[in-house]
Amino acid sequence: MFDLVLGTNNAKKLVELRLMLPAEHYTLHSLAEIPESIDVEETGETFRENAALKATEQAKHLGRWVLAEDSGLSVDALGGAPGVYSARYAGRHGDDEANNAKLLAELADVPPEKRTARYHCEACLSDPHGNVRITAGGVCGGVIRTEPSGDGGFGYDPLFEIREYHKTFAELDLTVKRALSHRSRALRHFLPRLRRLVATL
Repeated sequence: MFDLVLGTNNAKKLVELRLMLPAEHYTLHSLAEIPESIDVEETGETFRENAALKATEQAKHLGRWVLAEDSGLSVDALGGAPGVYSARYAGRHGDDEANNAKLLAELADVPPEKRTARYHCEACLSDPHGNVRITAGGVCGGVIRTEPSGDGGFGYDPLFEIREYHKTFAELDLTVKRALSHRSRALRHFLPRLRRLVATL
């Protein structure tokens, strides 16, 4: 069993990550289970830079293998915003309701055909010495609705519609979301490389 720390305090992200990482191969720990874990400031200019910061700084501090990810929403009509500021777009980190309200206000005069957007996810694995060993990314395209719909998911999920399904991420069953999401796409690239790495240790 490979011992792996999931470098996030976001409970809903943890649920998704745990579902995608087979428990028979990995012993998974969240930061909430590790009292000595630290908060890493997300000062990177890209999702990949932030993922690497969160993985390497936490790994060096704990002396353990850490998988961290950074993800967010890029809206074409807003020049790629909110981007790396997705979680704190309205000011306070993790205030989904305020972030969604600000996004809708910013897009108030934007017609439906120009409300295209993408969710991005970058995953990074650091060894206990703070060396990046694996990175992988995933992207999922969609459009931003004019009002929220659905009770599932988190972040901008109630506004982010998958065109093929005509549903938001918040309306989709978790199994379907796992198959389509930016996070699952990143991990599909990540997991085979992780298996190969673990086999060499």
